[in-house]
Amino acid sequence: MPDILKTGLFEIFLAAPPGLERYLLAEAKEARFKDAKATGGGVTITGDWNDVWRANLTLRGASKVLARIGSFRAFHLAQLDKRARKFPWGDILTPGTIVKVEVVTNRKSKIYHAGAAIQRLERAIHEELGCKIAESMDEAQIVIKTRIDDNNVHLSVDTSGAGLHKRGWKQAMGKAPLRETMAALTLRACGYDGSEPLLDPMCGSGTYVIEAAQMARNILPGGMRNFAFERLATYDADAVAHIKSEWKTHDTAQRFYGSDRNVNVIGFSKENAQRAGVLNLCDFSPLALSSIVRPEGPPGLVMVNPPYGARIGKKKDLFALYSAFGDVMRDRFTGWRVGLITSDTLLAEATKLPWQTPGPPIAHGGLKVKLFQTKDLK
Repeated sequence: MPDILKTGLFEIFLAAPPGLERYLLAEAKEARFKDAKATGGGVTITGDWNDVWRANLTLRGASKVLARIGSFRAFHLAQLDKRARKFPWGDILTPGTIVKVEVVTNRKSKIYHAGAAIQRLERAIHEELGCKIAESMDEAQIVIKTRIDDNNVHLSVDTSGAGLHKRGWKQAMGKAPLRETMAALTLRACGYDGSEPLLDPMCGSGTYVIEAAQMARNILPGGMRNFAFERLATYDADAVAHIKSEWKTHDTAQRFYGSDRNVNVIGFSKENAQRAGVLNLCDFSPLALSSIVRPEGPPGLVMVNPPYGARIGKKKDLFALYSAFGDVMRDRFTGWRVGLITSDTLLAEATKLPWQTPGPPIAHGGLKVKLFQTKDLK
């Protein structure tokens, strides 16, 4: 069993919604993380604790950052208990921290009962280091994620805590809000980098508009929140402060437009944009789809996450909405391109827009959705 050192390199897993891994991979490579490779549900990189902090703070698309802290072999529960007690938990955890363990097993392993494995691991952490064990995930300050595969016990620590979509600025939301991390990755999938205007005619609480404006100003995604890594024995407050101080924002001349027929959510959007530091770049208006107009200036991207009928509204009533959206795009947004998320291909086709072949399904809130894109509208 290898020692877990506070310095040195180890594997780091960056979680992403399945179907969007390649866009997180592109972001990780742009950010110069080492050995970035796409895998199921995310991207692996090689790094040290500074890279863990930097990934949490700076990546827009990552949902979680897991540090792979070690592994050992165990063929039965008694062996799991013995080797868990020898594991150098003190290199990672601090006494008194409230910890919870998650375990996933498979049929290749002789230890197949996840509940029994959790019990052994949590007891070892409590008795050997003095950590407290949480009654539920909601109470935990630190979560240890464990995968038992082919009799190998792989240990990771969730260094993020709350999902990284919780940037800190979205405190007011409408129904079925889009996660900020998914917004960032689908914007990237549309080739968006903040250098052109963006409009969302069904903006809800403003996620796409605000995320795009933050991209344009290069605002630090994790600059307004706390992280689980702050409770780890490896935490270096000065090093994290240095990452924040080195980050550079910049001005932009771009404008970002959001509208929605729901007056209340337009108020939410403005409040969220104010907290996010981009209200001066954004125009939010309570408008029906039929009333939106093309902004003055160069073309850009229309990005929309309309109702699918699965959670909001009845699907049969949505075909008229999608058809009207397509009419407005063709009539008023020549030269712009469109990105649309929906779970129903027939709804996308109802727009009669010239969609390119969509990519793989994307996991989103228990649904499978697809991102539909056009080239510049003629």
